[in-house]
Amino acid sequence: MHYARTALLLAGMTALFMVIGLMLGGKGGMMIALLVAIGTNLFAYWRSGDMVLSMYGAREVSPTSEPGLYKLTAELVRNAGLPMPRLYLIDDPQPNAFATGRDPANAAVAINTGLLHSLSREEVAGVIAHELAHIKHRDTLLMTVTATLAGAISMVANFGMFFSGNRERNSLGPIGSILLAVLAPLAAMVVQMAISRSREYEADRLGAEISGNPLALASALARIQNAAHAIPNEQAEAHPATAHMFIINPLSGRPMDNLFSTHPDTQSRIAALEDLARRMGASRQPPRQGGFVEGVNLDDLGPRGPQRPKGPWG
Repeated sequence: MHYARTALLLAGMTALFMVIGLMLGGKGGMMIALLVAIGTNLFAYWRSGDMVLSMYGAREVSPTSEPGLYKLTAELVRNAGLPMPRLYLIDDPQPNAFATGRDPANAAVAINTGLLHSLSREEVAGVIAHELAHIKHRDTLLMTVTATLAGAISMVANFGMFFSGNRERNSLGPIGSILLAVLAPLAAMVVQMAISRSREYEADRLGAEISGNPLALASALARIQNAAHAIPNEQAEAHPATAHMFIINPLSGRPMDNLFSTHPDTQSRIAALEDLARRMGASRQPPRQGGFVEGVNLDDLGPRGPQRPKGPWG
């Protein structure tokens, strides 16, 4: 089923590439677009995960550099029955996270340092478990391929504007080229919306089972949602095609962001987790406020260069 969805996505994006090529350059443009689409598909399958990590300046961590975070992740990985993914930190104040990779054997989990500043240990565990659920469901291939192709489609459509005045190369004219530059990325976003919303509910459910604490994940979603509107994620704003990869939409909440949101309503996700907690017979209280490790100052958890003290996070 997962491979079928991915194949359908690749076919749909390839067709969109070809339509853009046809509109910009006739049959010759369509053939060029087809070749570009094939190359992009191959690149997206093999290298898109690494490209997204590089785009966000993610740095890989190890058991020695971040022992506390690594140990927590390893415990959750055992619960999920998965191989240990590569673990990355992104120096960004917005609390958020995403997973990437073409399969569980080549997966990675990337966590913003802002997540460690503002969430408790139980909440961080819930977020990591959610990302492991995406890996277990093999959603990560679909997510990274979509991000790569959506970005490529936007680039090709915008590139067509350079030929808007040359009717030999572009039959659309200036106005048509501008419309294409606007509508083609929107079409890619619609595809993202179609594949993203339902999988978030399923990742929440499995993530809650992996961590054993649905209420902690619900609390994490609420806190990340509030912070995402207050703390901008500059890289995500610059590369909106990757927004669907994060556990909560990292964009600032401008009208266009909300209109084409790739995530389901956060309150609906929280309600589903609370219902799951009742069905699981969860008697735990909501997670405590504060940082990941009790007794550690929140200001000590983020990257501080040479002054960052060694502690439970490494």
